[in-house]
Amino acid sequence: MAKVLIVEDDEGISEFVELELKHEGYETVLAKSGREGLEKFESENPDMVLLDVMLPEMNGLEVLRRIRSKSNVPVILETARGETIDKINGLNSGADDYISKPFEIEELLARMNAVLRRANAPKVGGKIIKIRDLEMNIDSMSVTVNGKPESVSKTEFLMLKLFMENPDKVMSRDDIIDSIWGKDHYIDVNTVDVYVGYIRSKIGADYIKTVRGSGYKFVEK
Repeated sequence: MAKVLIVEDDEGISEFVELELKHEGYETVLAKSGREGLEKFESENPDMVLLDVMLPEMNGLEVLRRIRSKSNVPVILETARGETIDKINGLNSGADDYISKPFEIEELLARMNAVLRRANAPKVGGKIIKIRDLEMNIDSMSVTVNGKPESVSKTEFLMLKLFMENPDKVMSRDDIIDSIWGKDHYIDVNTVDVYVGYIRSKIGADYIKTVRGSGYKFVEK
């Protein structure tokens, strides 16, 4: 079973989560501060990180940025309920998902399972998708725009791949969530809008069109 690094300064929350994850068969490692979290990340080589945003010594978003500079290991952020800016900044910094405190353990487990499924999904070797000036290499998970490499997060890549494999097809937010995060997921539909905004900022606004009342469509021509 996967090894999970829990970076959380609230001992009540960390002990509860650790107990529940061990019950589900996960191996767990605990850290109480941002700096300790980075140290444990280096020494323990976890398969997933549960990362609180509000941490002593170094906040969770900075920890996330440092992890992303060297690894694509799945990271789920724990954010305060209603703190939309933390969620947006976290997604923009490369988080795979987020969960708002207080949360039910069933929701956390569902999110973890969905993120691990995406991370462990088999890759199709050597496949190239090219539409207009946009090119995607499935094997290397790379994207180029007008011949220039563009850095994208794992979730941005998966969403863009979904769009490019379904050109000119209107896709609802629920359809996108089901395809990217899974049908058993509790993710907010607004998260799709956030990711579409990030993708547009990187590849250009004219590729993905909003279809009012329906969702989004990737424009092939």
